[in-house]
Amino acid sequence: MARLHLEFPEDQFYFTTQLTVRITDINSGKHLANDSMVSMISEARARFLYQFGIEEVSVNDVGIIVTDLATTYRREAFARETLVFEVGLMDLNKYGGDIIFRITKLDTGELVALAKSGFVFYNFLAAKVTPMPEDFRLRFPGVNHID
Repeated sequence: MARLHLEFPEDQFYFTTQLTVRITDINSGKHLANDSMVSMISEARARFLYQFGIEEVSVNDVGIIVTDLATTYRREAFARETLVFEVGLMDLNKYGGDIIFRITKLDTGELVALAKSGFVFYNFLAAKVTPMPEDFRLRFPGVNHID
């Protein structure tokens, strides 16, 4: 079976945040658990959206939903290590795109993981996918589009 390969352009990262690995994030292998990494990626995504003034669900009941998540792990992370989450966007289309993540150790700069999360805009009242709001697209003029 082919292994997943993620590669991101350097110019597509727009935001950086830090999260500390908690003792409760550690698994039986004594390193950061997969489910905890997914939670940390979700938190980094929420901080990214907040930084750019994007509500996960707006007053008109249109929001962002995650459609998929791919993660590749490069090395372990341990309790009390601070991880740097660089967050960006790529491959925008009519309905959404990909939020990308590069996760490194603050102290050493070592790459811990790469991740890509697909998203679409969704109208929660109509219960259907909806086109990307123009104000979202305008906030990120440098992002590549694949319409």
